[in-house]
Amino acid sequence: MRAMRPLTIAILAGEPSGDNLGAPLIRAIKAKHPDARFVGIGGAAMIREGLESWVDMERLSVNGFVDPIKRLPELYRILMTTRDRVVAEAPDCFVGVDFNFFNLLLERMLRNRGVKTVHYVSPTVWAWRKWRIRSIAKSVDLMLALYPFETGVYEENGIDVAFVGHPKADEIDPSPVDKRLPREQLGLPADAPVVAVLPGSRGSEVAYTGPDFLNAAVLIAEAMPDARFVIPSANEKRKAQLEEMVARLESNISVAILDGDAMRAMQAADVVLVNSGTATLEAMLLKKPMVMSYRLGAMTYAIVSRLVTTPYFALPNILARRALVPELIQDRATPEALSAAVLDLLRQDGHDALFAEFDRIHTSLRRDAAASAAEAILSRFAPETHGAAD
Repeated sequence: MRAMRPLTIAILAGEPSGDNLGAPLIRAIKAKHPDARFVGIGGAAMIREGLESWVDMERLSVNGFVDPIKRLPELYRILMTTRDRVVAEAPDCFVGVDFNFFNLLLERMLRNRGVKTVHYVSPTVWAWRKWRIRSIAKSVDLMLALYPFETGVYEENGIDVAFVGHPKADEIDPSPVDKRLPREQLGLPADAPVVAVLPGSRGSEVAYTGPDFLNAAVLIAEAMPDARFVIPSANEKRKAQLEEMVARLESNISVAILDGDAMRAMQAADVVLVNSGTATLEAMLLKKPMVMSYRLGAMTYAIVSRLVTTPYFALPNILARRALVPELIQDRATPEALSAAVLDLLRQDGHDALFAEFDRIHTSLRRDAAASAAEAILSRFAPETHGAAD
């Protein structure tokens, strides 16, 4: 028997990455409940899946430090209006997709008003600022975690949590990538050593990491004159920033700066030189040896390093709970050290043991994240009277 009122889920994504997570989730829920209704805020992908979006998602985007301060009145109005509309809809639950500060604040307001809340993508409480768990406990009825090690901290604090796997692990084929096609597409020689250089997507990351990475590339090219380097840029501003850095190099190394296309750059590479972050996960899923590095401003690093509780920064190392890939952080991230680590990987005959461990982790993360998230939500918050598709 179906209820007169369809399953109703309020959902909010505040940036493109969240929109890309929210759309498959909506699709997976509709596979079980074709009549389900989705309201809230999202981007084009979620709207295509049937979301009734109340606000243009672009209005939630902020840049830098000054922007959110200047836009605080508008963001506050959106927060309050969204709270009131969700409460008025009386949904079966609210799902906040990433966008942590805004969504966790909204989730607490909604939970205090009787709305069941789900947060999709765990904040990094396992790595630093663990005290935030107390605030999360007041905001969230269910946490959906992308990594298996994230569940422990929530279980220890009495918060319902479900490990759903990582969408990238579903998206990327576990089979090793054939480098020939991406090299042909990028105009790279089939037999030359190729290094993908990923200094980050933010201007500050590129400013701190870019010079070290590029100077390391010069040293690599001195040792291997036929080496080629590909650098994907996150946007036009990052591309201009990188082009300016390359122009200042006192070397004529072969560097191709791409418009985006980070995945293709890594597919074409023998080794990846990468900033900390999700790109380390993508390189691992593509079965690419990598050297991971990270550099912050001295004062910022002095503060952050005292708050971090994990022994590793690279996601492959965190997932394996041991040092699978080299990490060169802050003062250790010199061009000489970076180039030596990359050259060591380029000169190795094989990486079978490393790839076997990468494959094991890939398998553990490959759980059809959208379907797993939908199942976790529906099993807890979809009343049986709504019925489900046969």
